[in-house]
Amino acid sequence: MPTFDELLQKSAELHQHLCPRQVLGVRMGLAGGQWLGLDVPQTGKRLLTIVETDGCGADGIAVATGCWVGRRTMRVFDFGKVAATFIDTATGRAVRVVPSANSRQLAVLAAPQAASRWESYLLAYQRMPTIELLTLQEVRLELSLAEILSRDGYRVNCTRCGEEIINEREVRVGAETLCRACAGERYYRQI
Repeated sequence: MPTFDELLQKSAELHQHLCPRQVLGVRMGLAGGQWLGLDVPQTGKRLLTIVETDGCGADGIAVATGCWVGRRTMRVFDFGKVAATFIDTATGRAVRVVPSANSRQLAVLAAPQAASRWESYLLAYQRMPTIELLTLQEVRLELSLAEILSRDGYRVNCTRCGEEIINEREVRVGAETLCRACAGERYYRQI
């Protein structure tokens, strides 16, 4: 298993620098894996991670856990929060990890030699005790794991646009099988 410093280095290489949210992400991923009793970063697909924002924290979490969007072991539900839920797909147990409400204030106190707030976060997030830095809460998923994970090889075509839909993400409207865009959940408009 890579060391904490090696994980930070890998995250920095991916991101082209190291920032406080990457450190938080690495710490969150390690804490989630530890709470579930799973070795991270994983080499298989037992751990599923749902991150609540994209960006730096998600990169740190990915490096620490081995969960990646492209491997279908990470989902992004963008709530604009530095938060993540770690799910053991074998047991269904889940833990949600967030920075503690006072982590920023504690970070400034923990790194008084820092030249700026940003630097104090960067330094302190690396060395603060987990109990001060993070809040871990066991949670129950509102969606079933089967709904989140889907079935391998499942495909249908949208009745309206004809595009292929994978992972059981189609919407049924009357007798039609629609992609989410044709069902009205469009984030784009054709021109």
